[in-house]
Amino acid sequence: MTMTSVDPRYPIGKFQWSGGVATAQERADRIARIEACPAELRAAVRGLDEAQLDTPYRDGGWTVRQVVHHVPDSHVNAYVRFKLGLTEEQPTIKPYDENSWAQLPDSRTAPVEISLAILESIHVRWVMVLRAMRDADFARQINHPESGLQTLDRVLALYAWHGKHHIAHVTSLRERRGW
Repeated sequence: MTMTSVDPRYPIGKFQWSGGVATAQERADRIARIEACPAELRAAVRGLDEAQLDTPYRDGGWTVRQVVHHVPDSHVNAYVRFKLGLTEEQPTIKPYDENSWAQLPDSRTAPVEISLAILESIHVRWVMVLRAMRDADFARQINHPESGLQTLDRVLALYAWHGKHHIAHVTSLRERRGW
């Protein structure tokens, strides 16, 4: 019997985008995933002590604490990208160096509760925006300097995956370590 090894960088697989226009049900499912993300991340880290929070989720990877702080860093940017995409014509968004952000003192040492609270709050606002969007809004585009024009449909799919991806970093580490 051959066992396949899951790449710890991508415990749920790499982001896949088939292109095209999402269905109303696909959008609703993605919005529901974004809405659930804060509670799922909170549950994933519940009960971890400081040493466990400072454990890398994989060799050479961020610590659990850095992962927790990264998610709201990323999702705050995503929220702003949606608002720009809804209010400007093909705005060019500003990328950021997530690895450099993860090395800053707040990402390496701050209590995770701070970022869990930020994530909960930003997701309430973000989901309000997402649920008010019409079909035409999801076709609007933002311009990412590194990857080009992207529809808000694609960006929605990416961030629905993104939260789940990082939650799996934590839960798969817990599983491997028996935490």
